[in-house]
Amino acid sequence: MAFPTAVNDQITDAITQSNVSVLGESPAVALGSLYQSMAHATGLMFHNAVAAQQQQNIAAQAATTQGVMQIYSLDTVATSKILG
Repeated sequence: MAFPTAVNDQITDAITQSNVSVLGESPAVALGSLYQSMAHATGLMFHNAVAAQQQQNIAAQAATTQGVMQIYSLDTVATSKILG
């Protein structure tokens, strides 16, 4: 201890060790929090990508269905008279 105080030396040492421990662990805790946030953000990114792909597939299926319905709704006799 640097200078004498009215506090017991064991208490002062315990507090000092606690503070050193907190200061020593804080970079690891900060990096752990950063990695966890990055993992969560990456998971959300992939979730959004999969949801967008599903929506695009639904739109493609609807467009295909509409196209097939238009093809089948044509009157083949009328078109053959026009072309022939």
